[in-house]
Amino acid sequence: MNKIKVLFICIHNSARSQMAEAYLKKFGGEKFAVESAGLEAGTLNPLAIEVMKEDGIDISNNLTHDVFDFFKEGRLYHYVITVCDEASAARCPVFPGVHQKINWSFADPSSFTGTREEQLAATRIVRNEIRDEIQNFIEQLNLHERA
Repeated sequence: MNKIKVLFICIHNSARSQMAEAYLKKFGGEKFAVESAGLEAGTLNPLAIEVMKEDGIDISNNLTHDVFDFFKEGRLYHYVITVCDEASAARCPVFPGVHQKINWSFADPSSFTGTREEQLAATRIVRNEIRDEIQNFIEQLNLHERA
């Protein structure tokens, strides 16, 4: 069986794209080949690490990647999904042979202010939104396959 190749992109590959990659791997299983990258590689966001651990997923040892490195390597994807705002998404390279480019706009955990607990609460909201979007994505693909 050929795997569905998916790339998630955000600004620094530090939170949103990492969470999306982890959830698609968890819920999509062997059906998908999943990667994530940023417009520039950053450092993993400790808030994202913590809220993912709360949901039973450890991303603490993940590396961050630069999307332009993947582009230069000529990697091909069925889906390229940006998880940042549309202005940032417009800066992403156009991968050859991409089946579909999708933008899911989620708030950036690195921009959250307030107490640590307030930042964690806001990051949990983003985590839950990403988890729900991943589950919807898988469901939609399953419906297309049955049609």
